[in-house]
Formats: sequence, C-alpha cells, structure tokens
Amino acid sequence: MLQTAFIRENREKVIQALGKRNFDAAPLVDEVIALDEKRRSTQVALDTILSESNKLSRSIGELMKAGKKDEAALLKEQTVQYKEQSKELEETLNTTAEALTQALYKLPNVPADIVPEGKTPEENLEVFAAGEIPVLYGGAVPHWELAKKYDIIDFELGVKITGAGFPVYKGKGARLQRALISYFLDKNTAAGYTEMQVPHLVNEASGYGTGQLPDKEGQMYHVGIDDLYLIPTAEVPVTNLFRDVIIEEKDLPVLCTGYTPCFRREAGSYGAHVRGLNRLHQFDKVEIVRIEKPENSYAALDGMVDHVKEILDELGLPYRVLRLCGGDMGFTSALTYDFEVFSTAQDRWLEISSVSNFETFQANRLKLRYRDKEGKNQLAHTLNGSSLALPRVLAGILENYQTADGIVIPEVLRPYTGFDIID
Repeated sequence: MLQTAFIRENREKVIQALGKRNFDAAPLVDEVIALDEKRRSTQVALDTILSESNKLSRSIGELMKAGKKDEAALLKEQTVQYKEQSKELEETLNTTAEALTQALYKLPNVPADIVPEGKTPEENLEVFAAGEIPVLYGGAVPHWELAKKYDIIDFELGVKITGAGFPVYKGKGARLQRALISYFLDKNTAAGYTEMQVPHLVNEASGYGTGQLPDKEGQMYHVGIDDLYLIPTAEVPVTNLFRDVIIEEKDLPVLCTGYTPCFRREAGSYGAHVRGLNRLHQFDKVEIVRIEKPENSYAALDGMVDHVKEILDELGLPYRVLRLCGGDMGFTSALTYDFEVFSTAQDRWLEISSVSNFETFQANRLKLRYRDKEGKNQLAHTLNGSSLALPRVLAGILENYQTADGIVIPEVLRPYTGFDIID
C-alpha cells in the first residue's frame, strides 16, 4: 500500500497520478490525511499523559518516603484520572489506526510516469512485436477441436469431475503440459532464479501482503472452515516468503521462481472468449519474483521482459508486448507489460504473461525491508512475472503448429516431450 507520509506530502501528485487509473482518489486521499492527523494528534496526547503520569508516580514515591501521605494521596487521585484518560486515548488510537489501514487498503498503487493514459485494453501501447504469423492449412481448427480430435485434453470429463474450467490433460497432452513446466523452470533457473516449491493455500495475511485482499477477495476460492485461500498465482506464496523480513543490502537482488497450479473463480466470465483453454478456473503457471533495491528495479523489469521474450522466441510463437494503460493495470502495479501470443486459428491475440514492478507497494504491506550500508532499514521494491502461464501458451502451440499430419512440437520442447508430433 502507499505510505501515509508520501500521501500527506504529495496530495495533489497522488490524486493526479491515480487519475490515470480513472480512479477518483480525492475523497479517499483526504480521508487518509484526516485519519493520519487524528492518529498523530492522539498519539501526542497519549504520550503527554503517560509522561505526566510517570512524573506523578515518581513524585508520589518521593512524598511517601518523606512521610507526606496526604499530599501523596491527592496525587494518586490525579493518576487515576490519567489512567482513565490514557485508556480512552489508547482505544481512540487503535480505532483510528485500524480505520487508517482500511482506507489505505482501498488506494491502488500510483502508476509510473511512463504509464499511458487510457481506460480500456484497446488503449494499451504496443512496444514490441516479434515472430511471423503462420499461414495455416485449409483444415485448421481452434485448439478445443484439436484437443478432441487428438484426445489430448478432455473438457467434458473435467466438467464431470468438478465443473467447467477444470480440464483433464491426457496422454501426449499431459506430457506436453509437463514439458512446458520443466522447460520454463529450467530457463528461469539458468537465468539465476532459485526454484521454490510453495504451499497452494495461503492465509489471510499473505493475501493482504501481496494485495489480493481486499481487492480480489471475490475472485479467490476461500476454504471457509480453515480461513485459507487457494492461490491465484505463485506470486502470493513466493513473495510472502519475505514478509516481515529484513534483507541485507549485499544479498540483493533476490530472484525466485516457482511452479504452482493457480485457482481463480473468474466470476462473471462468459462468452466465446472463455472457450477451451482461453479462461480456466484451474491452470498451471511458472512465476518469477524479484526483490530489488529501488534504484535497480526498473532495469530489473526490463531484464524480466527480455527473459520472457527469449522464451517465446525459442518457442517460435508470434507475440507482442504491451505497456498497459492506467485503466487496464492491476491494483498493485506501478508499471505492467503484457505479453500476447497470436492465435491464428482464433484470429486474435491471447494474453500469456504479465510482468510488473510494484515498487514499494507490496513491500510496505509485507514490511519487507533491506538494511542499507549505513544500517538503516529501507523498503525494497518487488517485481513479478509469468514465465509463463501454460493454458494460452499451449493453445498457441496447438493452433499455430497444426498441420494436416498433426501438431508439430516446437524443437526446444522435444527433449522434454520425447516426441516430435501429436498425431
């Protein structure tokens, strides 16, 4: 979340910057400033009373030693009043601090200066494109028909077991899925990321730490009896490994990668664009997470973008990179680049990765800091990216690599699959 001092000292800047998100921040910003002022003034009043109470306690002790019990008794009555006042002030302080925290939770991150204006995905800015869109043979079909033709993904069986959006991968489809996971992890670890295996359920504190709560509470599956949440992405457990941690400056940057299944309710999703692998409730994803010094984080973001580019180049898929406009960015992000693969069979772009810099927004929630060379604790910057989400990458491979004889496997994946073609 945003730091209170930053909001207080940069009111107009915060309101103007959040306007890029089409977010009217003025009422909430003023509420934060008012609550912070109340919190600070209450703290000053409480500190003053506690100080006076301590002075009285010392005076009472001195009077008792001098045998002046009557004078000591009068001061004792005053200390009782101080205790009652301090109790009231402590209650006010706690209530105000909680109200301030809840107000801060409602404010999204401030977009970076280079984030373009815009309200819809159509206003995102294309900054890079690579790969040639293939010309498919006359009988080319979308991936959901290919999945049925070659018996590699069974959507109906998933409905039987669980419901829509929970596919079953079979035979070479399952092996291709596993090959992609292994390939992505190998690419990430070769680039210096440490592989982590993390829980697939998280507690409420973890959800608040990375910003899924309270913003996306309705989009996560909640296990009510245990008050746990199924993870929407590995970003949540991996980043929370460093909650309440102080990292030594010499140990930065921290680079982690992890494979997990991801669970998203996707409430309200419907229509042709969610067919097949295009929108799922459960899917596999490999994530990369970085913790950086603030002055290095945007260079690190560029490096993450280049890393994902290299993977897509090796897969031979046509793709483009978009800098998201303010209205299409996630709640916690300061700057996001989306990667999209072109599906020739569907004749449209499919989002397959988001790479984001959150600056100090998550770190402030997480109390994730680093100790600088002077021994001072500073908030770190956090970044994360999909490297990569599997469903639409798989859809792109199935559709763009289909031929009259079968689906050709990209050469870079063949050592992992053990076969060259699905036929």
